[in-house]
Amino acid sequence: MKILVTGGAGYLGSVLSLDLLRTGQEVRVFDNLMYGGRPVLALLGQDGFEFVRGDIRDKKAIRDALRDVDSVVHLAAIVGDPACARQPELAKAVNVQATLDLVETAREAGVSRFVFASTCSNYGKMSDTSILADENCEVRPLSLYAETKVAVEKEILELSARPLAVTVLRFATLYGLSPRMRFDLTVNQFVMEMLTERRTVVYGELFWRPYVHVRDAARAIVAVLGAPQAAAAQQVFNVGDSRENYRKLDLVEIIQKRVGACDVQFVHKAEDPRDYRVSFERIRERLGYAVTRRVPDGVHEIANAIESGSLDDLGNPLYYNVKLA
Repeated sequence: MKILVTGGAGYLGSVLSLDLLRTGQEVRVFDNLMYGGRPVLALLGQDGFEFVRGDIRDKKAIRDALRDVDSVVHLAAIVGDPACARQPELAKAVNVQATLDLVETAREAGVSRFVFASTCSNYGKMSDTSILADENCEVRPLSLYAETKVAVEKEILELSARPLAVTVLRFATLYGLSPRMRFDLTVNQFVMEMLTERRTVVYGELFWRPYVHVRDAARAIVAVLGAPQAAAAQQVFNVGDSRENYRKLDLVEIIQKRVGACDVQFVHKAEDPRDYRVSFERIRERLGYAVTRRVPDGVHEIANAIESGSLDDLGNPLYYNVKLA
């Protein structure tokens, strides 16, 4: 296949693009390089790789990028609650309007498959966290970021699977090493702060989130693209593992086992905008997908990278979406 990966220089996209090349696919990355071009350096010159710099809102650039493409993986977005809250109009323009324009242009171009990156944050605040939320549960977006994802999901899932088969992937919160590293993700942030500063502040330590390693997130996309089209068309899949639902308190305890005791300040919150535990059985049962890494594995790899000096200048704005949004 020739696959267009929008946002292919990002945290997930740079990992995915390399994985797709390794499976023998042709990959065209479309990215505005908001967070720099370093993540694509390892891809340049590889057989089957092409890079196009552009803005996802540029309709002509998108039409050109879709030429001869079989499948689209759409990752380009203003990602995360803080970044969207900081620039709400940009978030709506990129995450909603530009995405819907991309879908329509892909249909006109004869693209056969479209994978849309969404989020488990769509489940919002559950009334009973003893029950795992599956793909049939009501979505309750409580942030602009989640609202943009839910709005797009609703529109594209109502489209006919012909000629364009759409798959929505609701990712658990990502963590782990990537060529475009981020330290504004919970696990990554906690490891960095607890290891280098010997302290961290934790808000709402008893509220639940699911987590998935960035490499396993990329593997889920590869699995969807490799599945029979009928198995994934107009389907929603949560991406993660049902065992990987944690409270922030649990994460702190896991990290302390690796980095040692440090000063952790718990800031009690009687109410939190998000509190959800998620089931990932559908993707396991229908696509045979299983994660290869769990949170303790990610904690070790991030700590090792920092201790070895492989990751430095940890305050660099390129590591934080909100600082450059």
